[in-house]
Amino acid sequence: MLIISCCTRFQAPSSIRISVVRRRNHSQTHSFCCFAHENSSSSQNQMEQSNLSANTVMDHPRALTDKITQIRIAGPSKFQVIADFDATLTRYRVNGLRGQTSHGLLQQGDAYYDAKRQALYDHYHPLEISPVIPIDEKTKLMEEWWSKTHELLIEGGLTYAAIKKSVANSSIAFREGVTELFEFLEKKEIPVLIFSAGLADVIEEVLRQNLHRTFKNVKIVSNRMVFNDDGQLVSFKGKLIHVLNKNEHALDMAAPLHDQLGVDTGEEDEENANMKQRTNVLLMGDHLGDLRMSDGLNYETRISIGFLNDNIEKSLESYREAFDVVYLNDAPMWGALELVSQLFSTEAS
Repeated sequence: MLIISCCTRFQAPSSIRISVVRRRNHSQTHSFCCFAHENSSSSQNQMEQSNLSANTVMDHPRALTDKITQIRIAGPSKFQVIADFDATLTRYRVNGLRGQTSHGLLQQGDAYYDAKRQALYDHYHPLEISPVIPIDEKTKLMEEWWSKTHELLIEGGLTYAAIKKSVANSSIAFREGVTELFEFLEKKEIPVLIFSAGLADVIEEVLRQNLHRTFKNVKIVSNRMVFNDDGQLVSFKGKLIHVLNKNEHALDMAAPLHDQLGVDTGEEDEENANMKQRTNVLLMGDHLGDLRMSDGLNYETRISIGFLNDNIEKSLESYREAFDVVYLNDAPMWGALELVSQLFSTEAS
């Protein structure tokens, strides 16, 4: 049986206090720690922060403190955020049920093609999660899956209207604190790269409908659609991005959020070159494989946050060893917001 206990401490927001967490698993005891912070004097906020601390695990607090110091010294001009989308920025569960993904929510408006895409999922998903298929073979299978899915979307005549309707009818929602995190980073002119093996245009529509705005500092690295004048999908732009190759080698495909669906500004080359000079990184993901998202960036210091949403007892050991900070049980984004606000709390806006 897994037991996690936490001692919570509060202090002024000018620094970070780390308190010890003990995890007892049978006869072994490991020391972790958790952030504890105070942004408000209200007892309700303190209770929320305490609950978050109880779902926060770290394995090497001293190493994390060293990274925080190095990033603070370098300043926000050297910093960027890389985040997975599904089950990282979005909630794993919505109203007690598994939330939809940006790819899974899409309905073409044609039951025949929706069924064919579901059949592809039923065939390839077990291969994706198989522990016995070599990575090279699995990569080819994922390329097959994504290519066939994209072909069905084109053949089935996917439209703008179908994307908007699919998002409106979906059970996808952002974690609490995502809007505040994006706003803080935008104010500090810190770029955010959203990596996804899904569909960039769908992700943009999810942002529009759920956050009700775009952010000038947010870019998406994902599969981007090309529509004709009638609003019908005719092709995909650039390299195919699937679950096994979504890393910063694909940075050249990064595009800012469009004000309107399908509108490409074509002004991202210079900005992407600048992003490669930002060698301090906050990386957020919900799978161990998400740690590879920064593989193409020659970073100096990286802080990694892992969201462990399910199968906690089975996966906690590997997550706590791989990530600098692990948030459990579909936790909100307040911890990540507190971390970046601590990193640059004294910097001018």
